[in-house]
Amino acid sequence: MADPKGFLTTPRETACTRPVADRLQDWNEVYVPGSLLPIISKQAGRCMDCGIPFCHNGCPLGNLIPEWNDFSYREDWTAASERLHATNNFPEFTGRLCPAPCESACVLGINQPAVTIKNVEVSIIDKAWDNGDVTPQAPERLSGKTAAVIGSGPAGLATAQQLTRAGHTVVVYERADRIGGLLRYGIPEFKMEKVHINRRIEQMRAEGTKFRTGIEVGRDITATDLRKRFDAVVIAAGATVSRDLPVPGRELNGIHFAMEYLPLANKVQEGDFMAPPITAEGKHVIVIGGGDTGADCVGTAHRQGAASVTQLEIMPKPGEDRNANQPWPTFPMLYKVTSAHEEGGERVYSVSTTHFEGDEDGNVQALHLVEVAFEDGKLVQKPGTERVLPAQLVTLAMGFTGTDQANGLVQQFGLELDARGNIDRDASYATNVDGVFVAGDAGRGQSLIVWAIAEGRSAARGVDRFLTGSSALPYPVKPTDRSLTV
Repeated sequence: MADPKGFLTTPRETACTRPVADRLQDWNEVYVPGSLLPIISKQAGRCMDCGIPFCHNGCPLGNLIPEWNDFSYREDWTAASERLHATNNFPEFTGRLCPAPCESACVLGINQPAVTIKNVEVSIIDKAWDNGDVTPQAPERLSGKTAAVIGSGPAGLATAQQLTRAGHTVVVYERADRIGGLLRYGIPEFKMEKVHINRRIEQMRAEGTKFRTGIEVGRDITATDLRKRFDAVVIAAGATVSRDLPVPGRELNGIHFAMEYLPLANKVQEGDFMAPPITAEGKHVIVIGGGDTGADCVGTAHRQGAASVTQLEIMPKPGEDRNANQPWPTFPMLYKVTSAHEEGGERVYSVSTTHFEGDEDGNVQALHLVEVAFEDGKLVQKPGTERVLPAQLVTLAMGFTGTDQANGLVQQFGLELDARGNIDRDASYATNVDGVFVAGDAGRGQSLIVWAIAEGRSAARGVDRFLTGSSALPYPVKPTDRSLTV
């Protein structure tokens, strides 16, 4: 145990964010650089090194949290990095983007503020990069086996890195022009600067992983060709089909899926555009959907100079404390204020869009909504609560419904789907097609980045066993495992 009295004597402190007026002028990460270093050792010392560390169960990766908390308290950053990387390929991603179900499962969190596990994690990995502790881990020998990975999001990258380190020759296919999947084009720069992706890609290249961008499997290369070239194929293409809103006026100009809007803002930061083809500048913006993707749209609209930003959510406003049906150590649905919400705008709960209104040129001008409530388990509209909001830009951020099938990938491989419309797989992440595996949202459905990495690592073990007959790679989770949390 790092500090036996740490949880009693040290209050919880988190990373400081830059002033709103300053960060709205750029796209840099919202946190004050270096603000964690003076406090992180003491924060790590709040860990109680529980006899049964429920944080392990809260984390799909099974991160060895008490161990690297102890090393962080002692400022042994090299050892902390080694323990962190033992279970997580990309802690700089999860340390910035994961909602931290581990903190919800922290034993200290039963009656006190939980340990700042996420802040400790990101401090360890940032320190590791600064100290040169993150280096390529090329295999000592090659197996002679080959594997293709379709998709370069967190699941695909984790799968590819694990298989490469096991000695297999791995090629990652990405249909976009750059590697990273939703990490690259779905996550705004202010949440995670893309330098973190770039240097991981360089590490993976040095280890031997090969990348092919601008190639969509199903269109640019067929499933048959891919299976002829490789001994195994892993589908990690994500759940990229956005949920639509089929109401009158949906066809009007200015109504876009979040994943049509957000990537263009990121492409500006990559230098592809001087200004985004879809912009919130000077417009009244409505974001439909109250989740993280919706918050990303809110923060992006603020930086583009929106006249106003309103976020709509069909569900009631969550409470600030756990509900009785979400007891510790489960992941509770709580009201949270993200950095984007700190920057302004309005959030409206328990409302449903009835239709959109346009001008004579076919551009959206207004959104009509009504308040809703649950009665006998059904969502019903409340008479007399209709109202109209001005809207020149509407983004639909209501989640995703499954893997893209328009490119023929699912059909060409002959894959079976489960009851939820995801690609079906067994306990080793194998599909019904011999030598074809699936990892991440393509098989699990829309989920968290930490689940994607855990599934990628697990799928790599299944592929390794298929190629060689055995595997020493770790097996964090099985496809049926939903854990005690998310």
